[in-house]
Amino acid sequence: MINALFHYQFMQNALIGALLASILTGIIGAIIVEKKWIMLSSGIAHSSFGGIGLGYMLNFEPIYGAFLFAIFSSILIPTIDRKTDTGSENLTAMLWSLGMALGIFFIAFTPGYPPDMTSYLFGNILTISFQNIMVMIVVTAIVLTILLSYYNHWKAYLFDHEFAFIIGINTSVMDYVLYFLIAISVVALIKMVGIILIIALLTIPPSIARFYAKSFSRLIIYSMILGFIFSFIGLFISYYYNIPSGATIILVSIIAFVISIFIKKNNQ
Repeated sequence: MINALFHYQFMQNALIGALLASILTGIIGAIIVEKKWIMLSSGIAHSSFGGIGLGYMLNFEPIYGAFLFAIFSSILIPTIDRKTDTGSENLTAMLWSLGMALGIFFIAFTPGYPPDMTSYLFGNILTISFQNIMVMIVVTAIVLTILLSYYNHWKAYLFDHEFAFIIGINTSVMDYVLYFLIAISVVALIKMVGIILIIALLTIPPSIARFYAKSFSRLIIYSMILGFIFSFIGLFISYYYNIPSGATIILVSIIAFVISIFIKKNNQ
């Protein structure tokens, strides 16, 4: 079965996609776990469904519509949160519902037969195209560039928001930048595990890595390694047994999380 990696283009695309996804989940996953922005990230992911539906209705690439809706949500949430007392969690829930409702609405008005939304809702790493890979490469490059260029600023911002503000870091701008990075990352990962399961891929590897990492940089590195291992195992299980890849990757991740809890308890 290893030979399939070298003989079939779709398997090569899937392996590259798994590698890029592990980088994104390692970085963004570690950040949202530390910031406790898990529900916010899930809300942005679900709001992107409206853009996917819009893409089908207007006959353009749905993933670009997903980017549009996700980025719009990432700007809207902190802006309204600062100007009202609604609360980011309430706004996230509203945009979550609105995005899903608009997606269903747009798909209902799509000419012809209703499109198959399975790959967007539940993901399928085996169907990742060259275009999907290019999108992931661009997003990964943006995330890496922004993180590495201001790494010390990000550490201060993530672990002591008030201290970061006192030493002159514009925390408001960093809020918007982080929302933006979350938005583009979750959309880049949609084809791999889907909107429904994406939050698990972003949170499980960092949650396991936190048991062993003693610094933020190690948390990111361990999360990347674990993300790739889970994706790699899930990829081959799904290929061999012809089962949904997104769900398989998540199940592998959850099993690993349960095992890590037992190992952690036994070592205490």
